[in-house]
Amino acid sequence: MNLTNLVGAALFAATSLIGTAALADWQPDKPINIIVPWSAGGSTDQVTRVVAPILEKALGTKIVVVNQPGASGSIGTKAALDAPRDGYTWTANAIANNATYAVTGLIKDTSIDDYEIYLHVANVPVVSVNADAPYADFGALLQAMKGGNVTVGTAGVNSSGGMALAAIKEEAEEGFDARMVTYDGGNPAVLAAASGEVVATTQLAVEQTEMIRAGRLRGLAVLSDQPLVVEGIPPIPSIKKWLPDMPIAADYFGVFIPKGAPQEVYDTVAKVWEKSVMTSPELQAYASDRGAVFAPSFGDQARALAMPVVIAEACARVTRGEAVVDPSEIGIECKAE
Repeated sequence: MNLTNLVGAALFAATSLIGTAALADWQPDKPINIIVPWSAGGSTDQVTRVVAPILEKALGTKIVVVNQPGASGSIGTKAALDAPRDGYTWTANAIANNATYAVTGLIKDTSIDDYEIYLHVANVPVVSVNADAPYADFGALLQAMKGGNVTVGTAGVNSSGGMALAAIKEEAEEGFDARMVTYDGGNPAVLAAASGEVVATTQLAVEQTEMIRAGRLRGLAVLSDQPLVVEGIPPIPSIKKWLPDMPIAADYFGVFIPKGAPQEVYDTVAKVWEKSVMTSPELQAYASDRGAVFAPSFGDQARALAMPVVIAEACARVTRGEAVVDPSEIGIECKAE
């Protein structure tokens, strides 16, 4: 690069920093912790580690991603809720989890209203099997699941994989008897399927694409209205080919800041989200490569986008007999059967 280009690059960088500084009404003076309540390598961890450097650069402070798994993500989430409400402890997750922990009794007296919401991608679960499994398609696997001989690895009943398996069971005919084996995160569950420790997994596409590309898993169906098309992987058909009436709601993931901090914290993060995250080529590349949907939003728009999956998951807990708190107690109304 010649001197002219170097000077131009320096001026551009300075201009960018000035622009970012102008956005930042709140100037953090110490590191911010984002608690990922799942193990390293899973869907939440992956995307948070893509977003953290973007936020770090924009806010001018260190962003520390802390993995604190356990109890379907509720342990780390509660740690974030119990931390001082000073704007320096955030959490990350699928929004349906944070919004419905109270319904399953994992965290008392909590709801979506406890957070300011900053979404980044929507994810889809995929039903995959170990490469050596004898099932040619999802229909064959579904028949085997009715025989009780299929083990399915998930990150727990409240994880995206656990909820996907429960939704499949709800839509399948009587006799569904697949056995769920739970792990501390999506990545261990996927590795268990790839190694043959379990037959299948229903975790998210972003957690499985590398293993499918490597030929260690075979994707049989995606819980989406449309087939999943990702470079380097044969198209994965929609599960509606076999379960046409199965309801589908987009599973949004994001970063959540517990309410109670100074308003300037939320306002600044919203500005940074709009300027830096919603235009991020790194996040777009991650989504495209891993089979996620690039869908950043914040505030009222994010809440509106999230509510269909929040309502679906909360009310499904009632239908399955898993609810210990009526969703209406946290502002979620379920339609009468």
